Amino acid sequence: MAFSAALPRTEVLADLAGRSRVRDAVAVLAGAAWVAAVGQVQIPLGFTPVPLSLGTFAVLTAGLALGARRAALSLALFALVGFAGAPVFAGGAHGIAVPTAGYIVGYIAAATLAGWASNRGVDRKVAPSFVVIALCSAVVYLIGVPYLAYATDTTIGQALTTGMFPFLLGDAIKAAAASAAFPAAWKVITKLRDR
Repeated sequence: MAFSAALPRTEVLADLAGRSRVRDAVAVLAGAAWVAAVGQVQIPLGFTPVPLSLGTFAVLTAGLALGARRAALSLALFALVGFAGAPVFAGGAHGIAVPTAGYIVGYIAAATLAGWASNRGVDRKVAPSFVVIALCSAVVYLIGVPYLAYATDTTIGQALTTGMFPFLLGDAIKAAAASAAFPAAWKVITKLRDR
């Protein structure tokens, strides 16, 4: 299937599973649970309050899988539950005062952007997927790093050193994994739909 002729994600999902508010609600809850569960896989780093985790990977895959609207709702739910006190953030962190709160807000924007791109078929090819995922990661940093500087009373330069630079290689690896996985998954979905 040509990139320009790719069906919007909502049409493919509707063809496979049908649409309903109940299914949408289940997808939103599942996305929030996915991010909460996968985000617990983390390695604390002694020099920064930002752990090395799979949180961004979970956020981006949720965005690509759910589409823009459901991804936005899913990550907003995840953030609200964590800000309200449930230990759903990496390492069981919670609350609005955590130094990583900006990254959590960035997750909502990144998942929505990934979902928007997915709705337009960008996740069906490896190279465009990688570009979108890299942009989504940049959005997380754009919101997360300034808040980290504020929360830790440091400069933006120090926040970049502790809250972005150490994570760029891992982000590239996560982007490569997700950008390879989604086009492959779409090939399977398209074959199932065509049957």
